Amino acid sequence: QVQLVESGGDVVQAGGSLRLSCAASGSIFSSSAMAWYRQGPGKQRELVARIGSGGSTNYADSVKGRFTISRDNAKNTMYLQMNSLKPEDTAVYYCNMKYWTVDFWGQGTQVTVSS
Repeated sequence: QVQLVESGGDVVQAGGSLRLSCAASGSIFSSSAMAWYRQGPGKQRELVARIGSGGSTNYADSVKGRFTISRDNAKNTMYLQMNSLKPEDTAVYYCNMKYWTVDFWGQGTQVTVSS
C-alpha cells in the first residue's frame, strides 16, 4: 500500500520561502504522476502543480514563476519550492500520486503566510 507523507509546512512572512517535501512508500513512485494540491480556508481543493513520471511540469496560473515542483525518483520524494509567498498562499498543501486511475493522498501540511 502506498503512503505519502508531507513535511515542511510552517508559518512564514509574506515574501518568504518554504520547501515542501512528499515522501512516498512503495515501488510505484517513479512510474506515477505526482502533484501538489492545496485547500485554503473556506475554499475548494485546487491543483497547484503537477509533474509527470517523465518530468514534465505544469502549474496553476496563481503560482507560475514563484513555485517549482521537482522529484527525486532515487529518494521516492517530491518537492515544492515556494518563493515570494503571499497571504493568499495560506492553505493545507496535499501531496497526490496518480498511478493509472488510482489516486493516493497524503495527510496534508499547513502553510501559513502572514502579512
